[in-house]
Amino acid sequence: MTEKNKTPITEETEAPAEMATFFNARVDMYEEHMAQWKRHYKRIAELVPPTAQTLLDIGCGTGLELDGIFRRLPHLKVTGIDISRAMLEKLRCKYADKAPELICADYLRYDFKSECFDVAVAFETLHHFDIDTKTALFKKIFRALKSGGTFLECDYIAVSQQTEDSLFDEYRKIREKADIPENALIHFDTPLTLAHETKAVRNAGFIMCQTPQFLTGDDHTAIIAAVKP
Repeated sequence: MTEKNKTPITEETEAPAEMATFFNARVDMYEEHMAQWKRHYKRIAELVPPTAQTLLDIGCGTGLELDGIFRRLPHLKVTGIDISRAMLEKLRCKYADKAPELICADYLRYDFKSECFDVAVAFETLHHFDIDTKTALFKKIFRALKSGGTFLECDYIAVSQQTEDSLFDEYRKIREKADIPENALIHFDTPLTLAHETKAVRNAGFIMCQTPQFLTGDDHTAIIAAVKP
């Protein structure tokens, strides 16, 4: 990840790390780095419906987004999924009293149960995938939500089509140069434009609850709220 208010690019320039390896190695510094999105965590927590009883946390990491959510809804039943076992263990220790269900798996390939959740949250985890991959994931999230369920996303946004195209071009070159298998997840930031991000959400069947929001002073991070009709 990168400094606040700068277009996100990967830290590696030659051979990016495999995704789980990248985050397992950074578990001790992760929360300090993510503190720059304090206002965004607060806003996401405010958007969780007060009637919600079950929540799916996509790419939950150490569960920073749950801090504010649990303050509002202390009895919420949470299921979190992340590819990093080290991150999940830290989350488990932090919220032992909440007894969250934690799944160590690639959420792109995991088969979620249908219509089980009132809310799904994805915070700064989806900026590594193209529009087709995101659309397929959003369809899985759509199926996992109950009718009327809410999907909340906070993530990097490419500020222009040129930025999106440039990052994906660099990503392809790095994969080709390192001969990385097609199904291998690596850590490289490829955010979509807001138009493409919202298109993927809508194509999955969601209806937007509100206009995507950029908090003051940060035009690279969008908050998207959508509902399953």
